[in-house]
Amino acid sequence: MGIAIGILHPGEMGAAVGAVAIQRGNTVFWLPEGRSPHTNARADAAGLQRVRNLAELAEQAAVIVSLCPPHAAIDVATIVAASGYEGIFLDANAVSPATAAAIGTIVADAGAKFVDGGVIGGPPAATGSSPTKLYLSGARAAEVATVFGDLAVDLGPDPVAASALKMCYASWTKGTAAQLIALRDVARHFGVDDALLAEWDRSQPGLRARSNSAAASTAAKAWRFIGEMEEVAATFSAAGEPSGFGLAAAEVYRGIQRQRAT
Repeated sequence: MGIAIGILHPGEMGAAVGAVAIQRGNTVFWLPEGRSPHTNARADAAGLQRVRNLAELAEQAAVIVSLCPPHAAIDVATIVAASGYEGIFLDANAVSPATAAAIGTIVADAGAKFVDGGVIGGPPAATGSSPTKLYLSGARAAEVATVFGDLAVDLGPDPVAASALKMCYASWTKGTAAQLIALRDVARHFGVDDALLAEWDRSQPGLRARSNSAAASTAAKAWRFIGEMEEVAATFSAAGEPSGFGLAAAEVYRGIQRQRAT
């Protein structure tokens, strides 16, 4: 028998994760207040059920899942904590272990239970196999994992292991994408882009395609990756490694966002 889940807020990832939970026999609620028509349509298509306000969501949901841009993760947790929620709060955002720990303290001080999470991959399919994984950690991680079945991977009781894994993974995928975007700009500046691509084709097969893909796939989400790379920087710093990798990537994405805004 399923349980009631709350999703905050159903973007592409949140709606897809909610659909997986529904497929496994759970009921998924969401809060449409202040959300766009596009978000409403997406949530309806995924089978999510509406509630009138956060108080109703907090009363209904055994688990509330936070899926939002990294810079908003603490604010979302604070709002949920203020609602008096006492269930399980799953923060599945791309944040550093330190930010995850802060979120855990916020919700625990208000009486809720905290589970750390991190999604690696694109929005999962509700049916069939999917390469996407929702990594979970913390004292109640195993309990939450049963809600999502094969989508979930339980990393054990460490309260911030899922965020640490997500940051390590993102530092490579989004960090190297930012580096490829930046170095192509440098090559164009000095007039050696064609020569660079030719050398890549000779000695680094596939890198031309990856470079082109990095520019195309990150442009629309650059605004979101800024905060994620800043969280990566904080993760590196906490481990005694240089934070400059993440900060430089954040600056690349900030530049892309500025270009899109003009």
